[in-house]
Parts: sequence; structure tokens; C-alpha cells
Amino acid sequence: MKSALFLASAVAVAISGSMLSSGSAQAAENEKCFGVAAAGQNDCQTASNSCAGQVSEAGRGDAWIYVPAGTCQKINGGSLEPKQG
Repeated sequence: MKSALFLASAVAVAISGSMLSSGSAQAAENEKCFGVAAAGQNDCQTASNSCAGQVSEAGRGDAWIYVPAGTCQKINGGSLEPKQG
């Protein structure tokens, strides 16, 4: 029982440590990619909602996700700028 608790704690610490990276470091390694987020998988607010994960349909032009820098325009439908419509 103690080993399972220790393992779960170690995993939680590792995950939280990786999530504490600064926003500028994330922006340097990633780019916002508009129009490719799956339903409920957007990374931030859009014009019609205030939180991540609230887009109800896939591929909305104003919804974005972070992708590795240089890959957005290689994704079918991906755009570095929000799409209208």
C-alpha cells in the first residue's frame, strides 16, 4: 500500500513540475494553432466562451491549441491567425 501511495505521489510531483513551466517558455517552443481543436479540447477562451475546454464543435476558427512551433500550418485546416466564420 505504501509503495503505491509513494508511486502516485512521485507521478503527481513529476506532472505538476512539468506544468509549472513559464508561459513564455511554452510560447517559445509552441505556437497557437487555430481551427484544429477537437470539441472540448481548446486551450483557452474564445469569443463565445471564457475557459479552456468549452468549445462545443471541432474545428472552430477562433478556438486554438498549442502545437510544437512550426507544425500548425502543416495540419489540415491549421492557421496561425483566428479564422472568421
